[in-house]
Amino acid sequence: MLDHKVETFLALCQTMNYTRAAEQLHITQPAVSQHIRALEAEYGARFFTYEGKQLSLTEAGTLFLRTASAARHDDLHLKELLRAAAGRRTLHFGATLTIGEYLMPGPLARLLRTDPDLRLRMVVNNTDALLAMLDRGEIDFAVIEGFYPRQDYDGLVYTREEMLPVCAPEHPLAAGTHRLRDLLDAHLLVREEGSGTREMLQRALQERGLSLADFPHLAELGSLNAIKALVLENCGITFCYRSVVAKELAAGSLQQIDLPDFTLAHDFTFLWQKNSVFAPYYREVFAKLQP
Repeated sequence: MLDHKVETFLALCQTMNYTRAAEQLHITQPAVSQHIRALEAEYGARFFTYEGKQLSLTEAGTLFLRTASAARHDDLHLKELLRAAAGRRTLHFGATLTIGEYLMPGPLARLLRTDPDLRLRMVVNNTDALLAMLDRGEIDFAVIEGFYPRQDYDGLVYTREEMLPVCAPEHPLAAGTHRLRDLLDAHLLVREEGSGTREMLQRALQERGLSLADFPHLAELGSLNAIKALVLENCGITFCYRSVVAKELAAGSLQQIDLPDFTLAHDFTFLWQKNSVFAPYYREVFAKLQP
């Protein structure tokens, strides 16, 4: 349903190269240039400019990209709904690691029990990667723990989670009451760049005049389970959401560090492309996936 000129615009935004956009679309490079010029003439605005030899979007181009991306996603989602009307229902979305591994299994189990014919695909990745997938129309919606540009998406608060400092019961920090700066000499285990958990921790530290660079013993891991396993082995401490360590805290295999000067909670967000015509559908799915 999208105009072929808009498809060309989106391909050029993805590649930022006229030759690669032409190869991707299986058309000639002059045809790409013609489509872009016609689109700019239609809307009376320049969408691209060169800074040196680097192609970049203008402010008008950035605005058009947001709208065109939403339109393409709505077109793809409409096709999915039409297939669903023929009995092939699909649900394609993304979730960050904490949410995908620790909060979604229960709601998804309920959903699959009530709709066993549903074709389900949940992509688990960090916040930055999921937002990029949402922008490209590769997923319908995302449930994230990280921060995001609110002007680009519509969304609802999925749940609110407390972030805790935790360690093994044998760790020196397990006993007594501490201040945040008492933790600086400990081995700190954190997620990779781009993860919502890491970004949340970084912002909380900055508000208290600290940063991850103040922890000389820092290990970065892309797996929550790996981080938790190392903390269980008394190889360091970590900050994580309560849902991640709820079972271990209840069993006593992990212990919350008593840190009165560090209290932190953050909203997990269910979001989709801004101004999507399928917003009522996403709100319906949101209600079905409540934790």
